[in-house]
Amino acid sequence: MKLLQRSLVARIIASLLAITAMALVSIVVTMTVANDSRGDAGAINMAGSLRMNTYQIVAALQRYEQQPEPAQRERVVALMDHFETRLVSPALTAALPGAEDHPLRERHRTLQERWAEALAPQVTRTLDGGGLEVGAMRQTLDGLVGDIDAMVTLLEQNSESKLRLLSALQILFLALTAVVVAIALYDIRHNLVAPLHQLVVLAREAAQRNFAYRTHLTGNDELALLGRTFDGMAAELAESYAELEARASRKKVELERSNRAMEVMHEGSRALYGGGNDLCASAAPMLRHLEQLLEVGPLRLSLNDSFDDRQIPILATHSPRRPEYCRDHDCHACLLDPQPLKLEQTEQGECLLLPVSVGELMLGTLEVWHPRSQPLSDSVRRLLNALADQLATAVYLQRRIEEQQQVTLMNERAIIARELHDSLAQSLSYLKMQVARLERMQHKGATQESQAAVFDELRTGLDSAYRQLRELLTTFRLKLEAPGLASALRQTTREFGDRLGFAVELDVDVPPHLLNPNEEIHVLQVVREALANVLKHANAHWAAVTIAFQAARVRVAIEDDGVGLADDSSPPMHYGLVIMRDRAETLGGRMMLGNRPGGGTRVELTFTPQTARLIHQQASADGIAPAAGAAADPPHGNRSPG
Repeated sequence: MKLLQRSLVARIIASLLAITAMALVSIVVTMTVANDSRGDAGAINMAGSLRMNTYQIVAALQRYEQQPEPAQRERVVALMDHFETRLVSPALTAALPGAEDHPLRERHRTLQERWAEALAPQVTRTLDGGGLEVGAMRQTLDGLVGDIDAMVTLLEQNSESKLRLLSALQILFLALTAVVVAIALYDIRHNLVAPLHQLVVLAREAAQRNFAYRTHLTGNDELALLGRTFDGMAAELAESYAELEARASRKKVELERSNRAMEVMHEGSRALYGGGNDLCASAAPMLRHLEQLLEVGPLRLSLNDSFDDRQIPILATHSPRRPEYCRDHDCHACLLDPQPLKLEQTEQGECLLLPVSVGELMLGTLEVWHPRSQPLSDSVRRLLNALADQLATAVYLQRRIEEQQQVTLMNERAIIARELHDSLAQSLSYLKMQVARLERMQHKGATQESQAAVFDELRTGLDSAYRQLRELLTTFRLKLEAPGLASALRQTTREFGDRLGFAVELDVDVPPHLLNPNEEIHVLQVVREALANVLKHANAHWAAVTIAFQAARVRVAIEDDGVGLADDSSPPMHYGLVIMRDRAETLGGRMMLGNRPGGGTRVELTFTPQTARLIHQQASADGIAPAAGAAADPPHGNRSPG
């Protein structure tokens, strides 16, 4: 019973089983009644034939009375046997009830007694010659026929009672089935269809994000339990959905803030990487803007001092005064906040200390203060880490630029010192020796003619030193005003073209950044010296400068169509040519000069740049054969000073 109350499925199964059981019982009862009524029609026919059989016996007996022949006697005897056989035949007795006190059973015994005691003796007596008593025979016959009619009537009533019982049972089972079906339909309608409809409505409302609908199902069956579970799920979904919406809203705000912070950092990176050495002016606006977006502050940037092993405060937002190290009092990047925070206010907050580092190189720290009541989220921490990395990159690049500027300045000074030593210092040393020689000659009282030769050499040396000084000044101005060898060569050829009266052709085919500053200076000085010789000695109408990079070597050629050399060799003791050969040796190359086949002179300098030598050395160390022509010097043409 409790199972039927708790389970809708159990009730439906019980209803189906009850309907099935009643159908089976109805079928069994119908089959039983039908089987019991199977011989009733035969018994009625048999009983009806007994009545006809009695009339046949009486008719045959009357014919025998009129014509007493053996055939007629046998006919009467056969009819009597036939009557007795039918009276006790199974077709008749099988239809009789089993109870001995049943009226049919009693009527059958009465019929047997009347036949055996009344009619059969009279027929036997008539056949034995006793004569036919018509009155007595008729009276006996009427009684027997009445008994047969009564038996037939009882048989018919018995058969009709069975049919009425079968009809009553069918009606009863039909009514019971209808009742069970009605109860099942009522249960299905109220406990299955209606709850299912409410569950479908709940599912439809939940699909439309309406979690306020409830089924409010009562009971203990499956659908009631399912409805209460769905109600609880809808309530939990409503809470979860509301929480998710709130989280999504917060996440959207955080994403918008992070996006805006990334834009600020991106815009600030341009100022950081393009603002020169002014870190305060480029970083302070970005830091203040990030404070407003991320709701943190103040921010303090300190850099490590590698010499004193301490941290120096560089920049602080919300600062009421300048940092102690400040060297530019015209800068107000730290003092733009109209309401600076006091130190006592920051003591109520927490500090997040972020390293400002590039790889393993610690450059400094970034202090981020925030209220204790507002802890930093993961997204804010990631943005602050990105800010620290950006500041570290800017500081590192600034230091690298400063170091590179110092290295460049030292290289420039080294080049100037070397050039002064190789040219002007040697000339001055030569003049000093000539002055000492002149002093000794004067001390010994040498003649004016011998001293005049020394004075000529002093004058020539002074002119040479003055010319070298001018060349050096011109070269360094070209280098400083127009960076790059090609630009310096263009200015040089333009300068000498103006002095020669015709344009000097220039062809430069050298990859960028191939030559270092020292090599560029030597090449430029060789070109200027060769063009100076063309101006002084060649009497030319055409000149050309060609610089090319082929087979890992640089070839510098200066040609003209002037008078050339008398014996296709360089003049002896020519100071400019000596310096040019020294420069070629310094570059690790060769310099050759001679007459051109078409007239004039050709000066050619060939050397391997420092970068190409490094590549060759690396290839040799790796066991790779150098390219053809890269290891050996190519053939040199004739060279001569102009």
